[in-house]
Amino acid sequence: MAGTDFVQMQEVLMRELRLMHYPIAITYFFDEAELAAFRKDQPHYAPVKPLTFCQAEIGARMEGLTVLVEKEKLGCTNAQFVFGWKGLDDAEVKSHMKYCADADQAKRVVEAKPRLPEGKLLAVAVGPLAQAVGTPDVVHFYCDNMQAYHILGDWMATQNQERFAPSMSVNSAACGGNVFAYNSDKANLFLACSGSYNSGKTERGEINVAIPGGHMAALVERLSARVQNKGGAAITRLGDPFPGADICKNCPLIVFKKEGEAAKA
Repeated sequence: MAGTDFVQMQEVLMRELRLMHYPIAITYFFDEAELAAFRKDQPHYAPVKPLTFCQAEIGARMEGLTVLVEKEKLGCTNAQFVFGWKGLDDAEVKSHMKYCADADQAKRVVEAKPRLPEGKLLAVAVGPLAQAVGTPDVVHFYCDNMQAYHILGDWMATQNQERFAPSMSVNSAACGGNVFAYNSDKANLFLACSGSYNSGKTERGEINVAIPGGHMAALVERLSARVQNKGGAAITRLGDPFPGADICKNCPLIVFKKEGEAAKA
């Protein structure tokens, strides 16, 4: 598979992992020329009113839209801080008090969030992976537990990782969780925060996976090879087409046979 064939990449991921949402290609713009080229060459939408970052992602993952978010259209101070569009202030610390033991911890929680360089980001684009015109910085999956297990298992294999160390804060899930993947060049796994659950419409059973865009080609190639060589995407039951079939190992009752063949012992 060509590393830039994002249409085919999305088709494989949607079909083989049974994804409900489009994988989201995230691109951070720090260069005026790159942003101008995006505006010229990439059909896109803009929020009519200021939105949270996770609300902008709804357009990408549910409606199949590529959305460009600029500073004046980002109506979330948590994301503004993570994107380097505002500094640390008392209001930001106060908004985290509900999660923390005291104001000192709340300040440390905010300070520890992943951030882009302050004042450097021009805009951020989110869209379905199939619409990407260049390698995205991060690909964000809203998925279930078993889909996450397969995505991260393939990431660990292709990146030769023995352990996986996710990073999350009590807040700034979608914005901060993806910035962590961008800054570290490593995959991330994180829960919905209160904002991305309510504003971003994350379902209770969904979890977030972020994969650096440059790692996606190898990940999808491994997934595709397993389908071709074993007959299905599943790691949990090799050869099974469903990633995470809920059938217990060695169960004598859940057995299927092809019509006309003798039952297996």
